[in-house]
Amino acid sequence: MKEAVRPTVFGKRREPHTVIIARGDDIRHFQVRPWLATLAGSVLAAMAVGYLLATSYLVLRDDLIDATTARQARIQQAYEDRISALRAQVDRITSRQVLDQQLMETKVGELLDRQSKLTQRHGRIGPLLERAEAEAASLPSAIASPPDGSDRRAAIDGQTGPTGTVALASAADAPFALWSTRNSAAQGETAADRADRVFVAIYKSLSTIETEQLSRINAIADDAYKTADAISSALEDAGLKADSDDDRSAMGGPLVAIDSPAQFDSKVKELDEALDLLDRMKSQARSLPIANPSPGHSISSTFGVRRDPLLGTPAMHSGMDFRAPIGSSARVTADGTVIKAGWNGGYGRMVEVKHANGFTTRYGHLSKILVAEGQKLSAGDVVGNVGSSGRSTGPHLHYEVRRNGDALNPVRFIKVGRKVSQYL
Repeated sequence: MKEAVRPTVFGKRREPHTVIIARGDDIRHFQVRPWLATLAGSVLAAMAVGYLLATSYLVLRDDLIDATTARQARIQQAYEDRISALRAQVDRITSRQVLDQQLMETKVGELLDRQSKLTQRHGRIGPLLERAEAEAASLPSAIASPPDGSDRRAAIDGQTGPTGTVALASAADAPFALWSTRNSAAQGETAADRADRVFVAIYKSLSTIETEQLSRINAIADDAYKTADAISSALEDAGLKADSDDDRSAMGGPLVAIDSPAQFDSKVKELDEALDLLDRMKSQARSLPIANPSPGHSISSTFGVRRDPLLGTPAMHSGMDFRAPIGSSARVTADGTVIKAGWNGGYGRMVEVKHANGFTTRYGHLSKILVAEGQKLSAGDVVGNVGSSGRSTGPHLHYEVRRNGDALNPVRFIKVGRKVSQYL
């Protein structure tokens, strides 16, 4: 007979283990299969390992907890450090923004202050500009045709509008436009750096306006002084004292200004004085009988000793004669008041006008008198018509200039009038 096949464990044949339990006569036996023994051993080994692990955990638990807590503390500290660094960075950025804002506000305040000063300057020089424009005829080079061909008032106003407010945008638009066009090429610059560049450009524009103001004021003042000197020289050449001196006549010299505000004040004061001097000289020239009483007509007899036209003997001619047809206009040569208007012996129909500074003028041999005594006249007004009344050999205008009753040569007055007429 064949042997029964015995079970194998792990590829080897194993005899089953028999466990015999005897209790008195009661005997029991059990066969333990190899796989069951293996399972039991595995369970025991697992329990032993679990026991060892549990024991190790109980022994090392505090250390593990401490390690875990320390690790969490390190992570938390790292996060806190990172948050602190970010806060510090935010604070730095905020502080820089506040500083930049304060700097911008300071610079804007400075620009507004300069704008206000330019506006105040316009308010101060506005009346002077109106005076200068009123003197345009006497200041042809300064007002009518500036050297650069620009409008002088606009240059002096500092680009002001009709209300007198300085148009700061006109000075600032160009730098801002330049900033915008070059922004792409300057990406490395910060906003503050670009703002600084813009402010520098605006300051340069404002400085250019201020410099232009001062140069124009200087030019007008120089022209006013030159015109006043020309009038004064013409009057002195004719033997007429030019009353242009004042209490400061013993002082002089070129103007050397100091800082910008004082320099502008000095220039404005100098321009005001120059225009005052020009006004005095023009007023003095206008008060003198320097106009031509019969413009466009020739002189038939001059001042001084001559042969009397009726007697043929030497005689003093106290005036000068203008050959003019009957009915021609006889015009007063300066502002004044009529003190005589009627027949006056050899003068025939005569008008006598009193002027400033003791001057009087006479207009004789008129055919018709057109004014009355006490009437106020302006230079160029018609006093009568040319005729041949009185002691006369033909139609002409007899014209005399007297000062405090003494007869003066009218020719020199007429020559002065020709020289200064372009300034009056």
